[in-house]
Amino acid sequence: MRHFLQELSRNRILFLMLLPTLIYFLINSYFPMVGVYYAFTQFDFNSGLFDSAFVGLKNFEFLWKSGTLFRLTLNTVGYNLAFIVLGNVLAIVCAILLSELRIKWFKKMTQSIMFLPYFVSFVILSVIVYNVFNYDSGFLNTLLAQFGAEPVDVYNKPVIWIFLIILFYLWKNLGYSMVIYLATITGISEEYYEAAKIDGANIFQRIWYITVPMLKTTFVMLLLFALGSIMKGQFDLFYQLIGNNGVLYNTTDILDTYVFRSLKVTFDVGMATAAGLYQSLFGFILIMTVNWIIRKINDEYALF
Repeated sequence: MRHFLQELSRNRILFLMLLPTLIYFLINSYFPMVGVYYAFTQFDFNSGLFDSAFVGLKNFEFLWKSGTLFRLTLNTVGYNLAFIVLGNVLAIVCAILLSELRIKWFKKMTQSIMFLPYFVSFVILSVIVYNVFNYDSGFLNTLLAQFGAEPVDVYNKPVIWIFLIILFYLWKNLGYSMVIYLATITGISEEYYEAAKIDGANIFQRIWYITVPMLKTTFVMLLLFALGSIMKGQFDLFYQLIGNNGVLYNTTDILDTYVFRSLKVTFDVGMATAAGLYQSLFGFILIMTVNWIIRKINDEYALF
């Protein structure tokens, strides 16, 4: 304790600068943890915050036996794995292709066009998607009608939305990830490529043996950061595109949307808190496990 007080006195300006961040996390992350208690109660608004009936693990038991927990976990992890794997692979491919362009104005224009969807809000995206797939007057069915084909009720076909959600996520975030990899490629010394050219390496060999290995560190770091939030679905994306369409819940419902719906629609605070607590614990265990595996393989790539 004395050593800490000495350190505090010696670097008081730095600790003072850190104070707003500490206050932020205390208010938004640590104080709300008191609400974990509600996961073990049958919350009743008439009984107040701490007078609701204590039910132990019954909320978790219901989630497990009803199959809800398994479905939500499968959807959340499955979508995030698709986002991480496809997002990084496509970003690497696009960054490599863009780096090989020699026409500067075309390269800058392409980069700007690909990066632009990142600034499109999910609300605007939901409007675009609705106007494309609306059964009565959507662009898709209007186009099909022009060719004499039957209209398609996309909002009544759960399987299709697995691919649509992944597609719209990639469309929105690909440009941002690509810029990160492109910055890494820009930092690679030209001497490597010149030496490879002298040795007779063609463009594909230079990409495979120089560019791709140089991107390994960036890829691993982005992968670890993404795994840190693998149990957090893209709530805005799912909620804005799906909303309260119960027909699509089996393939599109994730932990975040379930918790939100439990609080807003059914007002089941205990069940929502139980699902949220499970989400946090499962994510924590997953992060620690993945970091331990990576540390065993290569200690330099581990987060801690």
